[in-house]
Amino acid sequence: MDERIPEIRKRLKKKLTPERYEHSLSVSYTAAALAMRYGYDLDRAELAGLLHDCARQYENQIIYEKCLKKGLKVTEDEEKNKVLLHARYGSYLAAHKYGVDDPEILSAIEFHTTGRPDMSMLEKILYIADYIEPRRCKAANLEYMRRLAFTDLDEALVEIMTGILKYLDETGAAIDSQTKEACRFYESYHNHAEI
Repeated sequence: MDERIPEIRKRLKKKLTPERYEHSLSVSYTAAALAMRYGYDLDRAELAGLLHDCARQYENQIIYEKCLKKGLKVTEDEEKNKVLLHARYGSYLAAHKYGVDDPEILSAIEFHTTGRPDMSMLEKILYIADYIEPRRCKAANLEYMRRLAFTDLDEALVEIMTGILKYLDETGAAIDSQTKEACRFYESYHNHAEI
């Protein structure tokens, strides 16, 4: 086990609400389980899962202001839907407050809410783990998605992204253009792989 993990757990327990901390633990364990299934590095997956919501200790407006102050990129979509910025600022905190220097872990944290085209294995694992972790109970087709995630990671990614986009569209919520791009990429990739 990465020796930083127990210390990071202690620090996060003090910073996050009990519910957010439990979610972070669940995502880290789910990410590690997916890493075992797909032959990926367990420590990296667990660390990314543990830190993915480390910025959620702050309100969305405060995160937005901190991003601007630190010179972090803020897209037009993030201006409209500031909750998305917790991923970008979380990646910044993981690097600057928690000492993570692994670019793949930092990228997985940054894209865990929107996804992106051509995701790395860790980015896929974290995105999916955040959606299927055991404490989640409101997402559509959750039981099916949990099984699918351990059968076909790319198909699970497409199904989750498609479901999220459908839900956001039906509720009239803001949709991040990066999520649309990622979904189109993986639909095309997955359909091409089946031929």
